[in-house]
Amino acid sequence: MTDFSNLFTGKLVRLGAWGMTPEFNEARARWSADAEFMRNYSFGHAVPRAASFFERMDKKEMEKENEFRFTIRTLEDDKLIGECFLEPNWNHQSSWLAIGIGEPDYRSKGYGTDAMRVLCAYAFRELGQHRITLNVFSGNPRAVRCYEKVGFVHEAVQRASIYRDGTRYDTFVMGLLHAEWEAQQEG
Repeated sequence: MTDFSNLFTGKLVRLGAWGMTPEFNEARARWSADAEFMRNYSFGHAVPRAASFFERMDKKEMEKENEFRFTIRTLEDDKLIGECFLEPNWNHQSSWLAIGIGEPDYRSKGYGTDAMRVLCAYAFRELGQHRITLNVFSGNPRAVRCYEKVGFVHEAVQRASIYRDGTRYDTFVMGLLHAEWEAQQEG
């Protein structure tokens, strides 16, 4: 079970401040040149971007009051390995979630799952959300397994909605309710 005495820390990672630092912008520029990352993290086109692009984008993002953005850093050596965010709809107590592990050496090693657990705890315990929703495409089985481990349930399928390299993939809509998450914490 995750220790919730520290709101931003899991077993492997901590959620850090999102900001316009050269380190973060350089990392995101590097991740944007990683086709595997970009094609799994974004439903849009994969396009390499310079650090200056992210600096300009951050200025716009920082003005949004309805998003909670975090970096993902390792506990072991404080290495920046990814990013995540929640976008709550306050009227319905429902958040949309996105996460990406940008550093290839940290994929499939539990860091994303740990970050998801911390982010879900934050959404439910700090933001008072009733549910969390995410979209993932069927061509990203690593992410699907991660979300299932955290307790997300398949709720809908958007058939043949993603087109990559001549193949059509489904988009899965997955959700996690506060009560389901609490039951996991007690179990």
